[in-house]
Amino acid sequence: MHTNAFPENDVSENTTGCCPRFKPEGWDNQRLHFKNKKFVRATTRSAMHIPWNMGQVFTRVQEHIEDAGAADLATEIVLSRDTSPWEAEHFFAVTKDIEGEDMTTLSGDFITRVFEGPYRKAKDFSHDMEVAATAMGKTAKRVFFIYTTCPKCAKAYGENYMVGVAEV
Repeated sequence: MHTNAFPENDVSENTTGCCPRFKPEGWDNQRLHFKNKKFVRATTRSAMHIPWNMGQVFTRVQEHIEDAGAADLATEIVLSRDTSPWEAEHFFAVTKDIEGEDMTTLSGDFITRVFEGPYRKAKDFSHDMEVAATAMGKTAKRVFFIYTTCPKCAKAYGENYMVGVAEV
């Protein structure tokens, strides 16, 4: 895997007009390496891990990314993780700085696993990511998820893929 790259994200099939169908081939058991990879960092509020303002925050950030010309559907990746039952943080991959947003970078090595199932299983999937890291002789420092479709699109496609991304 190349530095600061994600596996190919085929966005050619989009029957919902919202989220493209996620094709998991090439995403499972990958190793990623980031070196000062640019991201917009945003937080959302939650109530016992149920997001309250995710739509509002994602819409704002996506509009800023598009206005800045830093959007690319093939690499439009958001890494998300709950920091508490009341808050989550999200890292939007971008190609350049976005004015008015909290910019950050990620550096290090990461592993991926593809999961299919309801959002409520994210805690189990997070544990599976920690076990996968341990099996490699590593420790999972932080576990993120790429939620590949919104709940409405997951229902329409009949599958709900999530990609676990563990920093090791």
